[in-house]
Amino acid sequence: MKILAIESSCDETAAAVVEDGRFVLSSVIASQVEEHRLYGGVVPEIASRRHAEAIVPVVSRSLGEAGLTLKDIDALAVTYAPGLIGALLVGVNFAKGLSLATGLPLIPTHHLRSHIASNYISNKELKPPFLCLVVSGGHSHIVLVNDYTDMKIIGRTRDDAAGEAFDKAARTMGMSYPGGIELDRVAEDGDPLAFRLPRPVVHDAPYDFSFSGLKTAVINLIHNSAQKGVELNKADVCASFRYAVVDCLVTNFLKAARDNNMKRLVIAGGVSANSLLRRTLTTECEKLGYELYMPDKSLCGDNAAMVGAQAYYEYLSGNIAGSDLNAYATKSIEEG
Repeated sequence: MKILAIESSCDETAAAVVEDGRFVLSSVIASQVEEHRLYGGVVPEIASRRHAEAIVPVVSRSLGEAGLTLKDIDALAVTYAPGLIGALLVGVNFAKGLSLATGLPLIPTHHLRSHIASNYISNKELKPPFLCLVVSGGHSHIVLVNDYTDMKIIGRTRDDAAGEAFDKAARTMGMSYPGGIELDRVAEDGDPLAFRLPRPVVHDAPYDFSFSGLKTAVINLIHNSAQKGVELNKADVCASFRYAVVDCLVTNFLKAARDNNMKRLVIAGGVSANSLLRRTLTTECEKLGYELYMPDKSLCGDNAAMVGAQAYYEYLSGNIAGSDLNAYATKSIEEG
């Protein structure tokens, strides 16, 4: 089954053709990062306008690179939640129009479910059930994946997401958007034990995260040092902050795995590309005898291939949208 998938939830306009949920025939991404870098973050109005400009050529190029026409496609898929509402609406309305014009079924696909599904492309042997750590700029969840479309959140952030904390800390250190990637690179040359930073704990929910206090701690460290005229080693600050965030993520994730007797672990989302997170989980899972699956780094960020992968299983479960499909800025991964 060949699915033409569309993704426009934030600042990447993407289209891909995916076969049977596992094989990518084409994947095209038009990024807006350079434009949004001028403002230090994504400007929703600009993002929506650029999606409207890019979506037709991106979809056309995706079909061309796959060597297919719309007559060869079996279904359409589109990210409909969560994300920037204006950006989502561009993709959803384009997909609805294409469905109406071609008669192809339209599969509404949840953005976070798609991130998890990126692992089906990178690890073709992976099947549920498994426990997944979904970490991105807007989300930090521990998700029990019982089946391809049956998911339960057992842990989540109470405030900032891990990716958001990385980006804000990086911006305080003068790094350009998106700062989390640069922070990870600089941290490789630093001492993770140079600065003692807190490890926030949510006492009534042992799998939940809280990164707001940790983010504030590193920002205060930077500002206080600047006010005193003390020059900090940027690599050491980056390494210490990265170590603290990854420590929180790994500790809660492994506790959830032990308590729920899950030995097949998966990571997904933009922060799943973080070097220390990947190394730490690889080491810990080897010690514990757990299976660990990670997406290729090329699939960690937003893309349409992951949308096509998840859409295949949504289609098999009967999740087909009508012309009344709408976009939603927020929607639980449990609802699909």
